[in-house]
Amino acid sequence: MPPLPGPGLRPRALALLLALVPGAALAQGASETIALDEISVAGFGAPSGPAFGVAAPPGSSPSVIEHPVGEVVTAIGRQDVIANRPATSIGQVLVNSPGVTVRQGNGPRDVVVSIRGNNARSTGVIKNMVVLEDGFVVTQSDGASRFDITDPRAYSRIDVFRGPQSPLFGNYATGGAIAFRTRTGREIDGYEIGVDAGSFGYLNHYFTVGGASGPYEVSLFASDFRLNGFQDHASANTQTVNLLASYTPTPDNRFTLKVVNNLVDVDLPARSSLAQYRINPYQRGCAATATAAAGCTTFNLFRNGAFGATVPVTATEGAFGRNDRRTIIAGRWEHDIDANTTWRTQVGFDERNFNQPFYTTSSRGSYPSYNVLSDITHRGEVFGLPAIGYAALSYNAIDNHIALYNRAPYGGPRLGALASNQEAVQSNLGGRARAEVALSDQWTGIVGVSAENTWLKGRTLTYAYSASGVTQALADIDRSFLNVAPELALVYRPDPAWAFRGRVATGYATPAASVLFVTPAGVPGNNTDLRTQTNLGFDLGADWSPLPDLRLSLTGFYEFFRNEFVTQSPGAGLLSYTFNAPASEHRGIEAGAEWAFSPGWRAFAAYGLNDQFYTRYVEQLSAGSLTARFDRAGRLIPGVPAHQLLARIGYDQPSGPLKGLGAFVEAVYQDGFYLDNANLLRAPGYTILNANIHYDTDLIGSYAKRLSLYLEVRNLLDTTYIASAQPLANSISAVTGLQNGAGVLATTTGSIFAGAPRSFIGGMKLTF
Repeated sequence: MPPLPGPGLRPRALALLLALVPGAALAQGASETIALDEISVAGFGAPSGPAFGVAAPPGSSPSVIEHPVGEVVTAIGRQDVIANRPATSIGQVLVNSPGVTVRQGNGPRDVVVSIRGNNARSTGVIKNMVVLEDGFVVTQSDGASRFDITDPRAYSRIDVFRGPQSPLFGNYATGGAIAFRTRTGREIDGYEIGVDAGSFGYLNHYFTVGGASGPYEVSLFASDFRLNGFQDHASANTQTVNLLASYTPTPDNRFTLKVVNNLVDVDLPARSSLAQYRINPYQRGCAATATAAAGCTTFNLFRNGAFGATVPVTATEGAFGRNDRRTIIAGRWEHDIDANTTWRTQVGFDERNFNQPFYTTSSRGSYPSYNVLSDITHRGEVFGLPAIGYAALSYNAIDNHIALYNRAPYGGPRLGALASNQEAVQSNLGGRARAEVALSDQWTGIVGVSAENTWLKGRTLTYAYSASGVTQALADIDRSFLNVAPELALVYRPDPAWAFRGRVATGYATPAASVLFVTPAGVPGNNTDLRTQTNLGFDLGADWSPLPDLRLSLTGFYEFFRNEFVTQSPGAGLLSYTFNAPASEHRGIEAGAEWAFSPGWRAFAAYGLNDQFYTRYVEQLSAGSLTARFDRAGRLIPGVPAHQLLARIGYDQPSGPLKGLGAFVEAVYQDGFYLDNANLLRAPGYTILNANIHYDTDLIGSYAKRLSLYLEVRNLLDTTYIASAQPLANSISAVTGLQNGAGVLATTTGSIFAGAPRSFIGGMKLTF
């Protein structure tokens, strides 16, 4: 393949030059988190805490993502979420935010998270949101994130931003953003060792150490996660290291280092059809095709790995799996230009290296990326009104190299012939600005805007094999996208108990190279006409705290999408493809409640309602020589459940000999959803119950300072339910041209993973 032209020096040099502009320009002119923390409108004075991941002295300016005024944000703390329970994946934590939906991904810790239904159709990579950790962006430049790297034990708080967030976070934040905050050295102040163990061979050892000394602060987390799995061929082996270190040589200079390394080695079971799920939901007894039990899923691999006759294999016979590595190294310098102005510059390197031999193809590749961000925060006045101004410039790029091979049967994850070879470079250069103005003691106004240009250059060579030889096809892309996203918000706080907020914001997400080279037939090829996905969203909400221990929140939203990305599977073993739905609407309600109604007692609820449908989309389907068009206007968008609820009630003994002993029960409900654009086939909803008992006590006269014990039963009633379902493409009959019915869709494999049956997980943690 001839060398791929890069994005050129011009955007890169411009990015490095502009990184110095905010500081130069403005230099001349210038505790425990409650689980529901929807909005912060207080205080144009000193911040209530340090910025993300920095041992900052009191009075230093916080990051813009630390206390954003006017945003719809839920802060998830550790109580009943991480600290006293064995959360095996980050999905079990994030469902504590209203509006969040969780799906099982390709591996036990690889969960797919969606905000307000965005990305609910995905079954692998996270899209339509920006993910940060300690203020560093961990979403790569093509918009992809994965949660394999996130062991819940490492975090002290997680903020979920809901609704269009491109004015604050740029490209791909159409659904929102998630900001993780690891525990700092001062929070840990010592070291901890812990172990969780449970059903289906689950075992997780973890270690945390942290402290501060003079200008230095360090925290280190490491874990070793093992699982045999509740399905055939579903074992997992994951190691994670997460380092956060900071150095404050002077009160006005702070340096932060962030390192994350994650190794993933998992065996993947087969995704079944809805009909197979009803017969054999856990795909058991499926080790070999010749002796497979009823309902087992098989995939047809070319006998010679290239063309012609095929052989059916199970997941075990095909040795389906993932063997991936993710490495992130990033650094940040913060400088207080004066008492009211802070300038930050951060640089990061992020590589995603993968080897994924599952289903009928095997992908191997490396996605190195880097990003540069420089921003400035200034506290001052605008026309005599207290204000906070924020400006940022960013540049990031990713260099994609991926080879796709046919699979060959038997003998482990054998490779067949090369199916395609793809190289692409994507870069994004943009700027953002935001102002929060205290219009009066009760009113706060917010205005923001972002503008960003995206360049995509790449090519893919696709190979087809037959008895007569090899043919190849070339698809090239050389596209650029310019997007602008404004935001307006207004907050009214008549008294300390009430806060009312309204927000109008926009978002954008450009197509990534990976989706431009997969055709609607589910094979490598030309899909390069995709457009930018955009949305315009309206939020109205209120927060009410009539009592110190009672917090209620209600938000209504209405979002208008243009060219929405919709991803679906054309059939078993084929690649999922993406298309633009010209117009659609998303609307719904999000509610949260937290109430400590009696000493020791605590109740919590998070609810989301989604009503999402196409308003303009005509789908063209072909089979044989026949073609038909179907108007999907008014149809519900597949993959999005209408209702999502988490409700929990618990008690912790506040005093006496049993102080520290507690328990809670929770219910997780998710409504059913359609699997296809025609709304013919529906995946059923579910309700699962979890129960937990825990004990936390100080150790007097011992070398260890504290002991924590916990035991949890998940899916207490042993409910069989669907944890993940890939939306399916509709089809027509090659004989009649009529649309095939629900019966055909129900037998289409490659869609469904069942959720875990009843499981017991217990653990202990010692703090020194």
